[in-house]
Parts: sequence; structure tokens; C-alpha cells
Amino acid sequence: MGLWLYSAVAHGRPQEEDVEGPPRQAPRPALDRRAAREHLPELRLADAAASHVSYVQDLSRARHRAASHAGAVDGSNTPTRIAIDAMGGDRGPAEVVEGARLAWSDAIQPVLVGPPDLATGGLELVEAGDTIGMHEKPTEAVRAKPQSSLVVACRLVAEGRADAVVSAGNTGAMLAASLLELRRIRGVHRPAIAVPIPARRGPSVLLDAGANADARADHLLQFGHMGAVFAQEVLGVAEPDVRLLSIGEEAEKGNELTLEAHALLAASDLRFGGNVESRELLEGAADVIVTDGFTGNVCLKLLEGTIKTLLDALREEIVSTPRGKLGGLLIRPAASRLRERLDPDTYGGAYLLGLRGLVVIAHGNSSRRAIANAIRLAARGVENDVVGRLTQRLGQEARAAEEIPS
Repeated sequence: MGLWLYSAVAHGRPQEEDVEGPPRQAPRPALDRRAAREHLPELRLADAAASHVSYVQDLSRARHRAASHAGAVDGSNTPTRIAIDAMGGDRGPAEVVEGARLAWSDAIQPVLVGPPDLATGGLELVEAGDTIGMHEKPTEAVRAKPQSSLVVACRLVAEGRADAVVSAGNTGAMLAASLLELRRIRGVHRPAIAVPIPARRGPSVLLDAGANADARADHLLQFGHMGAVFAQEVLGVAEPDVRLLSIGEEAEKGNELTLEAHALLAASDLRFGGNVESRELLEGAADVIVTDGFTGNVCLKLLEGTIKTLLDALREEIVSTPRGKLGGLLIRPAASRLRERLDPDTYGGAYLLGLRGLVVIAHGNSSRRAIANAIRLAARGVENDVVGRLTQRLGQEARAAEEIPS
């Protein structure tokens, strides 16, 4: 995903504290509903409504449905407002705008954040005159450019003017801006990037996929709790199975971090199933796979690269001979479904969990379809009150830890 990793001494003060300021989360005021919907082309709306392959829509058919939690896009007829960093991404703002237009519906109201002259296609625009580039140093850029589109988009959530934020821009800057504007949930040590994995037995979630290069065992325990909430509220798994990524299934295998984390996870109230090897991830060995951000990011990129290489090789073999082309016509529907399930654009993005607002990080090279699905993923997180559920779960853990006598 091109995710940025921030490094910190394993038992020292995390770098994220360098960008966190006073809490900015405010009670939500009445929202401005001034989106110019009448200018949206009917064809675009029809295309969005007709999407039958959206991974976000497919999540409702997960293995075990969890109890529903009312959120911002329940039966209240109030659209979920998603702030979108229009200047983030490698393909330019026009692609982001088209993705936002595809995601627009009666239930989802994209709010673009960008320069005054941005062509919005009728969508609401919040002006932001600056931009943070992909190669800028995250913390320095966020501090130096408070009016950049990425920072302003996060601020809209902090001020209650949007329900969630989506960006395909500089991941490190997004992490820094989220920490600065939204701050962490009480009791959260480190935020974590949670990425859906297209496992054969049903979607699962891998975290951390890149927010923390270094981590402690207690961080991984907390990632397990975050992942369990994600699996319940987004994947619809009633009782998530949590596993720890390691070099072997045996409890005694792994480095010092893995051994310590295994002991903590085993002693927790999570449904911990022990270690899992990376070769089992696409099979669906667990609903939640926990690891540190460095290992998770390497694992994620390996999966993405392997899937792409195999699918490309299969296509080349099919078109290389007349017999292969004939066979390709017969397997085209099945091959299309497989590619759809494995294509990163189908998932749209990844949640940055552990913050007081909902943040979705999209791939830097996201297409309009990926942006649209990232927006839908954000809306689903709002619908299922992921932030509220995390706050409740992790708050309980924090209070329990405080009650333990020293």
C-alpha cells in the first residue's frame, strides 16, 4: 500500500507524541447540507448504485453476522459526510473527484477538500490552499502546512463537520495529521492500520500493516482487541478468532516480541487461537491476524505482489495460444470473479484504528473505483460505530489495568 512506517525505540516514547496537541474533538454541531446534488450526472449515480462487486457491500455476507449497532447511516435519513483529501494520490485530483462522485448516494455525502479552483462536479468543497507531497517528511509537513488538504480534511472530523476522512496521500502525514487533529482514544498506546485480507474462507483483517515499525508485546495485545472489534463491526464475525503471525504454529517459536505477545494474548479474554504462519493468510486461518507494523507491511506487500504476478502470468498463458484463448472464454466469468476478489481496488483502503475519529487510508495509486470503495468503507465504519465500539472496549481494558494493584 505504500504505507509509511515511523520508527521508535521499542520501550521508549513513540514519535507520534511529538505531533499530538490538545484534544480537538468537539461536540458535533449541526451539519451543513449544502452539497450541490442537482449537478451530479444521473449516469454516474446509476453506475454507483449498480456496482455489484463492491467488497464493502460483500462484507454483509461474511461468515457470521454480528449484532447490529446503530450508527450515523441508520434509518435517520441523515447522509454520512465523508471528508476526502482531493489532492492525495498519484493519479491527480480529477481521479479522486470521480471516485467521490461514484460513491455519492442518498446515504453517503462526499465532501471534497482542495483548492478553490478544483472542479468538483457538483460535490461540496471545503477550500484548502496547500498540499502535502508524497515525499515530504510527514511530521514536518503537517506542522508547516496546517491549511493543506490532508490536514484540513482531518480537522473537519475533529470539528464534527464530517463523520470520517479518506486520503490516498502521504500515509505518514495522514498518521501525523490524524494524531494532531483527532488524537488517540483513551488508553490506546499506538494506532494501527487494519487491512482487509481476501482470504478464501472469507475476509479477515491484518494489523498492524504499517503504522508502527517497532512495537511492544502490550501493543500487539491491544491490536488484537482493535482487530476483534473491526471483525465484529465491519466483517460481521460474531466471535472473531485472533491469531499471532509467527514463523511456526508452536507457542515456543518466534522472536522475543512474538513470545511475549503470545503469552499476553493467551491470558486475555480474546478468542486467541495461537500462532499462524504467513502461508495460511490467504486460506483464512483466522479472522484477525496480529503483528507489528514492519512485519505486517512486508507481509502485505508480498501478498499484493504475489497476487498481481500470478494473475498477470495466468492471463499471459491464456492468450499465448489459440487453445488457451478458447479456454479463456470458458473460464472468463470465474477468472473475473477471482480477480475482483483479489484486486486491492475492491477493498478501497484500510482503517487507521485507535483514534477518536474514523480515518481510512487509501493506496497512493488508487483508481476512482478504489477511492469510491474507500469512501464506502469509511461510511460502513461510521454506520457500525467502529470508533465508539473501540472506545468502549479499550476504555474497559484501560480501567481494568488501572485497578490492578502495583
